[in-house]
Amino acid sequence: MGKSKQSVTAVTLAALMLASCGGGGGSGTTGSGGPVTVTPTPTPTPTPTATCALASRQAFAKAVIDEWYLFPNDVANVSAASHSNVQSYIDALVAPARALNKDRFFTYITSIAEENAFFASGSSAGFGVRLSYDAVNQRILIAEAYESAPAFAAGIDRGTAIVAIGTNSDNLRTVANIVAAEGTAGLTNALGPNDPGVSRVLRITDATGTRDVTVAKANYSLDPVSDRYGAKIITEGGRSFGYLNLRTFISSANDQLKAAFADFGARGVTDIIIDFRYNGGGLVSTANLMGDLMGANRAGQIFSQTRFRPTKSAENEEHRFTPVNQSIAPTRIAFIGTGSTASASELVINSMLPYLGTNMTLVGGNTYGKPVGQIALDKAECDDRMRVVAFATANSAGSGDYYDGLAPKITNSCAASDDLTVPLGDPREASIRAAIGFLSGNACTTRIADASAGPAARSRSARMLAEPEMLTPERPSAAQRELPGLF
Repeated sequence: MGKSKQSVTAVTLAALMLASCGGGGGSGTTGSGGPVTVTPTPTPTPTPTATCALASRQAFAKAVIDEWYLFPNDVANVSAASHSNVQSYIDALVAPARALNKDRFFTYITSIAEENAFFASGSSAGFGVRLSYDAVNQRILIAEAYESAPAFAAGIDRGTAIVAIGTNSDNLRTVANIVAAEGTAGLTNALGPNDPGVSRVLRITDATGTRDVTVAKANYSLDPVSDRYGAKIITEGGRSFGYLNLRTFISSANDQLKAAFADFGARGVTDIIIDFRYNGGGLVSTANLMGDLMGANRAGQIFSQTRFRPTKSAENEEHRFTPVNQSIAPTRIAFIGTGSTASASELVINSMLPYLGTNMTLVGGNTYGKPVGQIALDKAECDDRMRVVAFATANSAGSGDYYDGLAPKITNSCAASDDLTVPLGDPREASIRAAIGFLSGNACTTRIADASAGPAARSRSARMLAEPEMLTPERPSAAQRELPGLF
């Protein structure tokens, strides 16, 4: 391709969350201008009128996989003509890798414009809430609400339950009836497309009672560190703990992260809670910045490593701690995670493990398990961005094989529930309570259940201990890939 290592890996973005799956992890630099556009090899020969025809778009996807896919021996030989869209063809090509648990729908085609908007500022359209399905009580629960979005303005916040959905007050259908008729996919259908102006009547229940509210979807920017609870100091028993909740790794988080760690440093706080419970990943450049902010005493030491397939080994790189003015040297860190914690979140956790050892823990539930990431290659004239799994990540010790999540790698992990009845950032919330317990030197009562079993073998009861069952559409948007359950 004639692309230098810097030109390719400097614009590699994070692997993403997909349809009920975790994902994420990639590399990227702030202000890089977006993914590099690469002419695939072999180059398709489109006619002027056919450049965006299905066959040409499929040829582009196949050429990217042939050149860059991390698992070239796990690609199927399938006919493009037997597939009516690009994504189904991609899915068929990488099916062997998926069967081996290496690529759980992490290779896909998406929109250049949509993804650029999300990674720059968290731009999205919708109600602005994260939704989980409570099968026992036949309702949808709000796990998180974004302050600048329509739902929050309508009084919908964490812990609110949606019990019925309609396009108007005359055709409200209960969640139970929708699921009975159409399964959980019926819920995403009932909520409608994520287009500005789409309106729904929602029957909600919260501490004030039950009522019907009308909410119209709109464009909004997702604040990666909430002004309400995203960064704060929790003081108990004469001790202070830093709390940081990062929703997603996007470039607009960088200054917020610096401000949070500057505050921790100014107050002499070195015991830190980092809440990644719903963070599906994002820019690895932002993940590397987090490492730098926790590496005041580790300048020049390896934070993370990136490894491509042998034919692309010239692209391999490592990120070494590069402390900045706001950096601190944490004494202990408690990471909060769930099955929605993936990608760049896992990269940060895994990369800190060799340096903190037993002074670090994972609280909540097992993470998703995605030690691989994608590069982005564009067919710009068609607004096609091909996200292909192209590299694996590892920490300074070379450990990166956490396809079954990170809990098996962290011996003192601590199981805790995600208590939706308590606000995020509140020390009464179960996972935060367990994190404070670890930082205070208290022993964990229960190690994360199913830690050695992996995602495929988790029991329903074990999963429900620590994570909501996030709702996801079959074909998620760029924002929904990074933020499972976002609507």
